[in-house]
Amino acid sequence: MTKIFKTQLDGEELSLEFGRMAQQANGSCLAKLGKTAVLATVTMSQEPKDTNFFPLSVNFEEKFYAVGRIRKSRFMKREGRPSDGAILHGRVIDRSIRPYFDQRIRNDIQVIVTVLSSDENNGADVLGLLAVSAALSISDIPWDGPVAGIRLSWNGEKWEMNSAEGGEQLADKDLKMILTAAGIENKISMIEMEGAEVSHEKVVEGLKIAQENINQLIDFQRKIVTEMNPVKKDLAVAEIDAEIEKKISPFLDERLPEIIFEKDKKLQKDKREKFEKEVESYLQEEGIELSYADIEPIIEEKIEKLVKNLVIEKNERSDGRGLKDVRPLSIEIGVLPYNHGSALFSRGETQVLSVVTLGAPGDEQLLDDIENIDETKRYIHHYNFPPYSVGETGRIGYPSRREIGHGALAEKALRNLIPSKEKFPYTIRVVSEVLSSNGSSSMASVCGSSLSLMDAGVPIARPAAGVAMGLIVADDDYRILTDIQGPEDHYGDMDLKVAGTEDGFTALQMDVKIKGVDIDVLSKALEQGREGYLSILAKMNEVINQPRPELSPHAPRIYTLQINPDKIRSVIGPGGKVINEIIKETAVQIDIEDSGLVMITSKDEESAKKALEWVNNLTREVKVGEVFNGKISRILDFGLMMELLPNQDGLLHVSNLGGKIRGEDLARIFKVG
Repeated sequence: MTKIFKTQLDGEELSLEFGRMAQQANGSCLAKLGKTAVLATVTMSQEPKDTNFFPLSVNFEEKFYAVGRIRKSRFMKREGRPSDGAILHGRVIDRSIRPYFDQRIRNDIQVIVTVLSSDENNGADVLGLLAVSAALSISDIPWDGPVAGIRLSWNGEKWEMNSAEGGEQLADKDLKMILTAAGIENKISMIEMEGAEVSHEKVVEGLKIAQENINQLIDFQRKIVTEMNPVKKDLAVAEIDAEIEKKISPFLDERLPEIIFEKDKKLQKDKREKFEKEVESYLQEEGIELSYADIEPIIEEKIEKLVKNLVIEKNERSDGRGLKDVRPLSIEIGVLPYNHGSALFSRGETQVLSVVTLGAPGDEQLLDDIENIDETKRYIHHYNFPPYSVGETGRIGYPSRREIGHGALAEKALRNLIPSKEKFPYTIRVVSEVLSSNGSSSMASVCGSSLSLMDAGVPIARPAAGVAMGLIVADDDYRILTDIQGPEDHYGDMDLKVAGTEDGFTALQMDVKIKGVDIDVLSKALEQGREGYLSILAKMNEVINQPRPELSPHAPRIYTLQINPDKIRSVIGPGGKVINEIIKETAVQIDIEDSGLVMITSKDEESAKKALEWVNNLTREVKVGEVFNGKISRILDFGLMMELLPNQDGLLHVSNLGGKIRGEDLARIFKVG
C-alpha cells in the first residue's frame, strides 16, 4: 500500500513516498523536492558476517537520464564507475547515518541512493540523506534515527537553502560559503563546508539555521514513523560471557597501558603484534576457547577508556602533549629539482609531499556528471595514501573513496585562494603524496599544497593551513583536542578538520562517533581549531610567506592576446587548417575563448613569439596612417593589390606610384609575389 507524506521546506513542497517502489528491500523511500527525485533503499542480510567490524556500505548512484542527458563518451553510454561527486555524496550520507547504528551489528547493511530526476535548484545528496533516514526509520533494521541534513549557501547578504552543489569556485556563483550539516534534534553529527575566508561567527550562524531546519525535518519523520509503526528485528550481537571478561581483565589491564602510551607509532605497532600473540597464549593456558579476534571488542573498549580517562582526568594525551599542543613541525620547499613547485610538510609522524604542475588552459578537466554539465576545473588536487605510509602492504590502483574524499577536502580548502583565470590562465594540478601517516594527513595536505603553490609562483591570495580537532566526552564532561593523531581519532568522539587563512575559514569537515555535538561545543572547537592552524601558519611563513615572484624555469609560459571575436574564424581556418598549421610549425598549444582571448602556451619563448606574431597578423586590423611592406597579389589596370596581412589586401593606386607610371606600365614593371 502506497503512503505519501508531505511538508514544506523553504516554501517548496517536500514529499516522502513509501510502498510503491522497491518493495523487496527492507525499507525504501521516494523523496521529491521541486523537480529532484531520489529513491533510497536499505537492505540487510539475513545472517551476520564473520567479521570484526560493522559492515555498512552506502552507494550514491547518478543516472544521466535524471537530467535528460546521454553520456558523452562515444564508446560507453552506460553509467560506469561513480563520479567523484557521487562518491563524495555517498560519504556525506555514510558519515551522517553511521553513528546511529549499534556498532556491534555484523549483518551486512547496504544503502543505495538512486537519483531519478534532478533540477539545478535542489541538491540530490541532502534529499537522498532524508530519504535514507526515512527508509531506515520505517524498515525493520535496528537504527536509532531519524536524522536530516540541510545545505545552506551564503552570498554575503542572505542565506539560501538546499541549493545543488556544483561548479569549481564559490566565485562562479557569487557565494561566500556552502555549508552542509546533518544531525538529530539539537545536535550536529556531520559538517561539510567550503568558504571564501569566512568568519567564525558566520559559520556558527549557519549551523544554528541548519539546526532549526534539521529539527523540523526530524519532527516530520517522527510523525511518519508513529503512523507506520515499524517493528524492528531483534539482532543477535556477539557478546562475551561476563565471567570470562572478569577473568581476563586483570591480564589486559596490566599489559595495555604500555602499548597504548608508546609514543613511537612503529614501536607501538610492534608491541601490538607481540601482544596479540601473548593474548592467544594466555587464552590457551587458561583454557578459554576464544581467539584474540573474539575478545577484541573488550580490548578496544578498554583502550578507549584508557585514552579518554587520561584526557578527562589528567588533561594529558598519550604522547605527552597538552590538549592544545601541535606536534613538532618540519617544513621544506623546492625539494624536487625538475618540478614546477614542491614542498615536504611533516607534523609528528605524518609526512606529506605536495607537488604542483602547471599546464595550459586546454588542460582543464572536463566534468562529466549530472551536477556539472559541460563545466571544467582548472584547479585540481589529488591525494594519494599508499599502504607503506602506515607500514603495511596493500592494494595499489584506483583511488579509494577515502583518497577521493581527502583530496576533495584539501581542494576545497585552497581553490578559493587561487587567482582568477584572467590573472593567471594556467591549469593547476597539485598532488599530495602521503609518505607517512599518524593522523590528520588531509590537513597536512592543505599545508603542503599551500607551500608548494607558493614555491611554484602561483599568486594565491594568502597561504592556508589546516588542523584536525578531536573531542573526548565522558558523561557531562568533555575536552577538545588540537591536532589529533591516530589513536585519538580512532578512540575519540569527533574528527573536525579545520582549514583556513588569517582572514577566515576556507574548509571544514566533521564526523562523529557519538550521537551528535551541540553547537556551543562546536563553536569552541572551531575557535580552538583556528588557533591551532594559525600557529602552524606562523611556522610556514618562516619558510615562505608569499608566492615566488617568478615561475619555475621548467614551467610553461602562457602569452595572451585579445583579438576581435569576429576574427576567431580567421585563426582557426576551414576545418582547423590554419590553427593546426601554427601549432605544427611552432610546437605551441593554442586555446581560444569566445571572448576573443587567445592563450598560447610554450616552454620556448621564441616559438611563442612566432606564434603570437602569426596570430596577430591573421587578426590585425589595418588602421589609417600605418605603413606596410606587402607582396603584390594581383595587378590591375589602375593599381596593385597588395597583401598587407594574411587574408587582408589593400589597393596601391597607380597615382601613388609616381606621376610617370601609367596603368598600362604596371604589368611590365611589377610581378605578382
